[in-house]
Amino acid sequence: KLKGLSIRACTSIVSTHKSIAAIFLYIFSFIVSVGKEKMLLSKACCVLIAVLALAHTAAGLDNGLARTPPMGWLAWERFRCNIDCVNDPENCISENLFMQMADIMVNEGYLEAGYNFVSLDDCWLAQDRDAQGRLQPDAERFPSGIAALSEYMHSRGLNFGIYEDYGNYTCAGYPGILGHLEVDAQTFADWEVDYVKLDGCYSEPVDMDQGYPEFGYYLNQTGRPMTYSCSWPVYQI
Repeated sequence: KLKGLSIRACTSIVSTHKSIAAIFLYIFSFIVSVGKEKMLLSKACCVLIAVLALAHTAAGLDNGLARTPPMGWLAWERFRCNIDCVNDPENCISENLFMQMADIMVNEGYLEAGYNFVSLDDCWLAQDRDAQGRLQPDAERFPSGIAALSEYMHSRGLNFGIYEDYGNYTCAGYPGILGHLEVDAQTFADWEVDYVKLDGCYSEPVDMDQGYPEFGYYLNQTGRPMTYSCSWPVYQI
């Protein structure tokens, strides 16, 4: 059976323009108009601001991604950071595990029910970047590479998700994206990733308001549609 089924929901940031429009609507709703013309003008302003607010919100959703909460299988809840493929080959974080789960999702009806993501979490990485400064998977546990794993997911009709961290390291101590935002975004695009979960260990919460949107910018610059799951609100509570 599918191990560790989980549902992932992606939240988006709402622009402050919507909040400003709401404030104006609140003010205008309490305007006391002496004459009929003033009352009509007040109502017209309310309608205009409401339309602008809705138009701005719609534009934020116009990329076609995450119109419904992304649903699928994420390794962390069940397998955590089990990298012992010598003594526990069936349950360690490896390409075999994710290919097996992909097959189960298709064969047992999860994909048909709407669970169409399979996502890596922490501990898929090698301890060091490659000679060009790019992220790379652990060669023993992912011998075919991440691009090949992504291709396998797509061949099964699934979307492929990946994990990283806006810090020097991931939560488990693997290389983070800090200082490599642009190259890592392009690496994910080259691997044809569909979903990026960005954690927040080993980073300063005060830097996240700028850093997370910056990485989102670089993801957009690649031209590949990727759902972006941001963890930074959790670290600023």
